[in-house]
Amino acid sequence: MHAPRTPDESARLSRRSFTTAAGGALVALGAGQALAGATAHAAQAPAGDRAKAVAATPYTDAFLAQYEKIKDPANGYFSPDGIPYHCVETLIVEAPDHGHQTTSEAFSFWIWLEAAYGRVTGDWAPFNGAWETAERSIIPPHADQASSGSYNPGSPATYAPEHPEVSSYPSQLDPGVPVGQDPIAAELASAYGTMDVYGMHWLMDLDNVYGYGNTPGTGGQNGPGPGASFINSYQRGSQESVWETIPQPTTDLFEFGGPNGYLDLFVGDASYARQWKYTNAPDADARAVQAAYWALTWARAQGNEGLVSESVARAAKMGDYLRYAMFDKYFKQIGDCDSPTGCPAGTGRTSQHYLLSWYYAWGGSTGSGGGWAWRIGDGASHQGYQNPFAAWALSTVPELTPKSPTAKSDWAKSLTRQLEFLRWLQSTEGALAGGCTNSWEGQYGAPPAGTPTFYGMPYDWQPVYHDPPSNNWFGFQVWGMERVAQYYHATGNADAGAVLAKWVAWASAETTVGADGSYRFPSTLRWTGAPDTWNAANPGANAGLHVDVVDYADDVGVGAALVMTLVYYAARAADADAAALAKALLDAMAAHSDGKGIAVPETRRDYNRFDDEVYVPAGWSGTSPHGDPIAPGVTFIELRSWYREDPDWEKVQTYLDGGAAPVFTYHRFWAQAALALALAAYGELLGGETPGGPGDDTEPPTVPGGLRVTGTTASSVALAWTASTDNVRVTAYDVYRDGTPVGSATSTSFTDTGLSAATAYSYTVTARDAAGNASQPSAAVRATTGTGTGTGAVKVEYRNNDQAVTDNQIKPGLRIVNTGGGALSLSTLTLRYWFSGESGAATYSTWCDYAQLGAANVTHRVVAAGGGKAGATHYLEVGFTAGAGSLAAGASTGDIQLRLNKTDWSAFDESDDYSRAATTGTYIDAPRVVAYVAGSPVWGTEP
Repeated sequence: MHAPRTPDESARLSRRSFTTAAGGALVALGAGQALAGATAHAAQAPAGDRAKAVAATPYTDAFLAQYEKIKDPANGYFSPDGIPYHCVETLIVEAPDHGHQTTSEAFSFWIWLEAAYGRVTGDWAPFNGAWETAERSIIPPHADQASSGSYNPGSPATYAPEHPEVSSYPSQLDPGVPVGQDPIAAELASAYGTMDVYGMHWLMDLDNVYGYGNTPGTGGQNGPGPGASFINSYQRGSQESVWETIPQPTTDLFEFGGPNGYLDLFVGDASYARQWKYTNAPDADARAVQAAYWALTWARAQGNEGLVSESVARAAKMGDYLRYAMFDKYFKQIGDCDSPTGCPAGTGRTSQHYLLSWYYAWGGSTGSGGGWAWRIGDGASHQGYQNPFAAWALSTVPELTPKSPTAKSDWAKSLTRQLEFLRWLQSTEGALAGGCTNSWEGQYGAPPAGTPTFYGMPYDWQPVYHDPPSNNWFGFQVWGMERVAQYYHATGNADAGAVLAKWVAWASAETTVGADGSYRFPSTLRWTGAPDTWNAANPGANAGLHVDVVDYADDVGVGAALVMTLVYYAARAADADAAALAKALLDAMAAHSDGKGIAVPETRRDYNRFDDEVYVPAGWSGTSPHGDPIAPGVTFIELRSWYREDPDWEKVQTYLDGGAAPVFTYHRFWAQAALALALAAYGELLGGETPGGPGDDTEPPTVPGGLRVTGTTASSVALAWTASTDNVRVTAYDVYRDGTPVGSATSTSFTDTGLSAATAYSYTVTARDAAGNASQPSAAVRATTGTGTGTGAVKVEYRNNDQAVTDNQIKPGLRIVNTGGGALSLSTLTLRYWFSGESGAATYSTWCDYAQLGAANVTHRVVAAGGGKAGATHYLEVGFTAGAGSLAAGASTGDIQLRLNKTDWSAFDESDDYSRAATTGTYIDAPRVVAYVAGSPVWGTEP
């Protein structure tokens, strides 16, 4: 059996501080037979001409208006086959790398959108049509997984380790590592009469831009031409961002790529066979189940339950297979799994963690290779993927209870386990930290000593992917909490309510809606500390787990999920403040309506990565279906040369040439559907006020008075002021330093920390109320931080994170200890790690893979050292942003994991490098790593 490396980030969907005319047919459906369902319902009568099953309210009408824009063929949200695009605009790179791809995420939002439409109009045909289209396309038909019957549950897959670095691939298959048994395959086959898997593959290329031609229903690789195609991308470890991917076909018949297709880019094996493989994003399938619950509930209230019964049964079946996400990747035991060979193979349910992990995947042979198939789960679980609402529905609602005999009990246990998981990850402030893994670094490694655990699985602050860190995006907060809020609304569960109350208080305090219609909420988060090890009988307080908001944004898709969280929570908890904030934010976003939906411009500075190199192993070469070469040194845009023909390419090229960062106004399908759903939810649960109408509270609070400085240190300023008043009540104060927001407070005092010593700052404060109205700023006050003491007394500690002397990367671990008597402002500190570059490229790439104080707060670059320095032609210079704050006397920065490589990936010889030491996993004093404060050396000896 040949089991390929599966995507480590198969569901890395839009995680930013975050489609055309009719025609065409899928070959698999026969001549002239297009993907129906969605196409048949893509053009609808105007909202005003449509019958309604509910009373008209302004928000319901707003929902229908937004629905009409999405379904209007002229707006281009749907492909000729009636499938929603990821985005109307084509030039967009995030998780999908082209706007006219689609994701299972988009499908799940489409199903949910049509459920809401059925509630409003009583027309359930579009809801059923969406499910039918999914079943013919993104859920692989039998022809596209034809060898599933060869699957052996006693030997699910062959082990291949994951690696932290892209350059460590391909990953060698290792049949010597024991794998467990699959305990649910037999009952699934018995329940449904097939060995096929019923789950959505996460990614499709709807316009076949890449040209692989993996047309649903054909099992083939048909090459360039019109129509939808399966596709895949992420396959190479936690550091692989979208900018480092090599997209590949899901059915690889060796028609394109190299002699072995694309397989040997990812997997090392003695020989290769033509094969198919798919990856499921569990959060999307769970969202589809969630939507089916609402469709059943709303249709039953209309007496139309029979109209949705077949689609609801599809959701129940999907939920049955979704249980694969509850199992360790290779069905090994859960907990204390810290070596590949030492971690026992699971038997029965010992490999089941009961959480919704990042993916599950399945694959098998095509016409050659002797007939085999494989399945894997995943041991990495992210807070943002959990869905206790779907778990509750699958375990308590008869129509949604799957057929398999153990499915109901599995989902009941999963519900309890997910709620525990969320409680375990809740920070002191209220936001939820990352997650856990049963396989450290994807290779069953040993986590750092002292790492807290959840049922024996170590805490991971950035589970699954690290570029950027997976839990830094606020969108994963609102996506997850919106599901918790719906579960709480449906059941009143006290545990869910407690998590929500704390989270809503935090998110509300960080959200502002101005009197001028401006709005903002968190975008990027920074995490410090860790949760307590989970004790179900006596949960810890997580006093050491904290979150800070790094920056804010106005992404309408994220905002819509925040509104829905507030709406469902407010409706059950009778929380007037949450309801008022939901309305204020929804109205503010709706003001940005255009002909295609609701959207705001966004500046894409990350598009400077279009010319980043994409790692290809030395000696590998191949060709894409369009003739683009794939070889070492190739760049992201060179793998996608067709992007240069995109109508928006010119402004990206201008940016690459040194011009301004390009600005786009994107209409992502999931975001536009979420906005429609937010309008519908508010209209259903919280009332019929006219959006932005005269009944709103539009009166801002009075200006805060008497702003004053109550204390300073070398790194902080303490402020106080006189309370504002409001016609309802003041809910928070926002503090600005030199015109930039730095934090919020619910009382009349605030301490700004992490400042530079002996530096002057200017502060103002504004007040806001429950409706989001903001006051004018207070009078400004100036403060100067103290000079401090002991600012030059530090030592540097070093750990060698790579014992190989002649590979193509250098990986120093560094740690700084403040040995002085006062706080040290880290922004004044720099370090130099000296090394020799030998031959090869003279340019370098540098990375910070992890820093306890936040990788985003660490700067790094390679500088030429000049001649005459033994063992040191260059040095890695490490610095810190103001966001790193200050280091207290006696404190340590904690682990900072760095690495560098030459841009041609040629090898180093580190044997004579000045700063290198052959440590064995422990930190030692490093007198050859030099530290400077304000440019003056304070530790170590230069070469």
